[in-house]
Amino acid sequence: MSAGEFVPIGVSLVGLRQAAVSCRGCRLAAQDGVRTVFSAGDPLARLALVGEQPGDVEDRRGIPFVGPAGQLLDRALADAGIPRADVYVTNAVKHFRFRQEAPGTRRIHVTPDLEHLEACKPWLLAELGIVDPAVVVLLGATAVRSLLGPELRVTRDRGRLIPRPTWPDEPARVHLAWWLITTHPSAVLRTPDRDAAYAALVADLRVATAALTG
Repeated sequence: MSAGEFVPIGVSLVGLRQAAVSCRGCRLAAQDGVRTVFSAGDPLARLALVGEQPGDVEDRRGIPFVGPAGQLLDRALADAGIPRADVYVTNAVKHFRFRQEAPGTRRIHVTPDLEHLEACKPWLLAELGIVDPAVVVLLGATAVRSLLGPELRVTRDRGRLIPRPTWPDEPARVHLAWWLITTHPSAVLRTPDRDAAYAALVADLRVATAALTG
């Protein structure tokens, strides 16, 4: 399955976001009570952040990175000298994948499978082609897997600028200069040594800032 047939050509970011609401490119879109969570932020941003998928709070509000992980990301961006309003934030997968013991019980996050990443990739390439940022920060292993494949690892390759690859199916107008891998904010929240993990995230974001100003 793929979202490719649902992605319109030659539209603005607003048109892309509107079209994504009707996407049925993977099974996640058919879940009851789940909405499409597309993106947020500056459509002309030089810095884009790509996460994994919306969480429970994001699905309920329809906005990416507004839950606990998003609040931590806001603080990390501020500490790195990056205004949140100046970045573009999105996810590799646009729907919340979860398991639930019974209706009305807590929805528990489930990591997207490769089929979900591949299905949603046309949306991600299309939106990055429109925004055309100079640096893309990949937050966590799922975002890395979606755009760079399984060869790169967060623990091994984080914090350094990587020349972006090209894909045979990418929009012609994509001119991304650099990728940067770092941990997902939710991983920082789960880490026993949260202070050290947070400091490492901020340090990685400062590398991205330096690339924009260098």
